[in-house]
Amino acid sequence: MTDMLNSFRFLLLALLTAASLPAAPASAQDRAAEDRAAEVRALLEQRDREIKALLGDRETFTDEQREKLKAVINDGIDFEAMGRKALGKYWADLTPEQRAEFVEVFSDIVRAHSLSDLDAYRSKVTYDAITVEGDSAYVSTTTTHKDVTVKVDYVLGYHDGQWWVYDIILDGVSTAEGYARSFQALIRKKGFDTLMERLRARREKMLATG
Repeated sequence: MTDMLNSFRFLLLALLTAASLPAAPASAQDRAAEDRAAEVRALLEQRDREIKALLGDRETFTDEQREKLKAVINDGIDFEAMGRKALGKYWADLTPEQRAEFVEVFSDIVRAHSLSDLDAYRSKVTYDAITVEGDSAYVSTTTTHKDVTVKVDYVLGYHDGQWWVYDIILDGVSTAEGYARSFQALIRKKGFDTLMERLRARREKMLATG
């Protein structure tokens, strides 16, 4: 307890001392992190504006409008990174052809599912915090629609000259981890070929129903 109190007193003294000193100018590294955080926010805000513009106040959509919405909602997602996380250790066992087909089918399913509740994209978005470390970023937001509040967080990575979304976390539940639990459990029990059979069937059903 004494050590804890001493540590607390030391921390308090450090804070008081820091408060009495002139603020140090931001380092080049700090400024770079702030610039990249602003870049991430601008990317997500632009995406939000484009989706809302396409939604307008309409309740029904043509096939062309749905395809445009699907593109704007999903084109910033790195499906290979998300799929690799979903398969975990099993990814290393796949051939390049198997990986390519898995990512294609998986992305088609996610893209189709993203249109299942378009009203959710009308939510007001508040940016709570953006943390950037190197080529990784974590964005914490709060969305509100019809008096319903949902925490939506994004995990992003930077490569090929732009930021990509690796994972979307809804009220603390990771989308990628949710897929991981389902996919890896099936692979353990029945193998990767069975997983692909079910994913292909699911894709066909989702695409057929629009």
